[in-house]
Amino acid sequence: MNAQNRLGIYISKDKATVVYLGQQTPESASLDCFSVCMADEEEQTMNALANRIAQGCAERQWQYSEAAVALDCALFMQHKVHSDFSEPKRVRATVRFDTEEAVATDITDLAIAFQITSSNERGSELAVFSADRKLLSDVLASLQSYSIDPVTIEPDVNALARFIGQTVPPSEAQDAKTLFGVLSDQRGYFVTSSREETMPVRTFLISPNQNRDALLSREAITTSALSETDEPVRCLRVFDSTHALQVNLIRKRFGREVETIDLADAAKIDPEAFADGANTVDLAIAYGAALTASERTQVVDFRSDFMPYQGKKRRMQETMKVVSIAATVLLLAAGLYTQTKLFQRNKHLKRLDKKLSTQYAAVMSGKKPDPGSNPARKLASELRRVRELKSGQSSITGEKSIVSKLTLVLEAFNKCASQTDLNIDSVTLTDRSIRIRGDTSSRSNTLQFFDAIRSTRLQILSPQYTLKGGRDTFTITVVPQSS
Repeated sequence: MNAQNRLGIYISKDKATVVYLGQQTPESASLDCFSVCMADEEEQTMNALANRIAQGCAERQWQYSEAAVALDCALFMQHKVHSDFSEPKRVRATVRFDTEEAVATDITDLAIAFQITSSNERGSELAVFSADRKLLSDVLASLQSYSIDPVTIEPDVNALARFIGQTVPPSEAQDAKTLFGVLSDQRGYFVTSSREETMPVRTFLISPNQNRDALLSREAITTSALSETDEPVRCLRVFDSTHALQVNLIRKRFGREVETIDLADAAKIDPEAFADGANTVDLAIAYGAALTASERTQVVDFRSDFMPYQGKKRRMQETMKVVSIAATVLLLAAGLYTQTKLFQRNKHLKRLDKKLSTQYAAVMSGKKPDPGSNPARKLASELRRVRELKSGQSSITGEKSIVSKLTLVLEAFNKCASQTDLNIDSVTLTDRSIRIRGDTSSRSNTLQFFDAIRSTRLQILSPQYTLKGGRDTFTITVVPQSS
């Protein structure tokens, strides 16, 4: 579905005109259109009209992203309302109360759309449009039942003003404020245009027996007087779908410049499009509805008041749902793939571990011997040393037995214990040395004890002295003297 293709639908009570706009820029737009009429049908319901619209789109194989509806002026009413506020948000919040006060009737069952026509320090002037909620719900439900969900439902005069502002080329006299008067078969429209913007002014119904020249002249004078609050109207540009207007007569009555315009030429619509009875003004209104996406100003939308458009939100939700499902499936697939890889790797590692534990346990257990060493000789030496220690046959020289070293230490204790006031706190024995920790009454007594140890052919290593609590504390390591 092409996001640039749009559908504009102009709906009246028993007739609809549909315009297919291929692109949003009028200069390069590809156009197609058709019209359906239910005047001669037995079943003249909105659902039947929507069915005919859907059939026409399907026959032409139109693909579009969005649709917009313009509502015929016979299906709504227009009011001029004053608001005490100039900020759009505050105006929007109070427009229903202001409208109910202006029309002096209950508007609970009405849908309201409005446009700010002017603002100043005293407030804003509003063009308010009201339509029956039940009628709008019927239009919307009928179109939605055939998969047509319009983005907006707006008054036909607003769609016509958008068409004029974007497609009708300005004239030399349009440097100032210009009033456009457009007559259809049974309806009339007035739109003002200036350098800044093009805005709808009013609509009115036309009786088949009325003089169209006199009617347009009279209504143009009244409308220009109503719209000259800020800038006077310099020119009147007119179009009549019946081509029956006498411009000179209107110019004489209006008293200002009057020009004719060609809506069909402005829209670049193929004349063959009128073969099915489509009216030029109806096509212009449907065209203007299709241009809703390119509108940068406030859109006068009935739907925003009673049933806001949710199409984009729903598409976003559906897209997010699809993306979430796809992401979940992708994550599950990635997790399953990772788990499979880890399972295969762990299976291989377990197989290797089992093989190593059974076949290489002797090689892998303990520390490997140094290259060039003889483990058997070292074990024999350790065995011989243990046996000598147990039998007490080891000599002082060489590797001394623990019993011999302890005997010598005790002999030193006996020599000086009483003279030095000796206290022994601990004696730590190893197969190589004896570590002694104790104290005497003075440093001289400690040195006397050391001399007694040396006299028993023992050597003192790393002596440490500390005076603590009136006692001379010492720590020494005793080993046999080297021969």
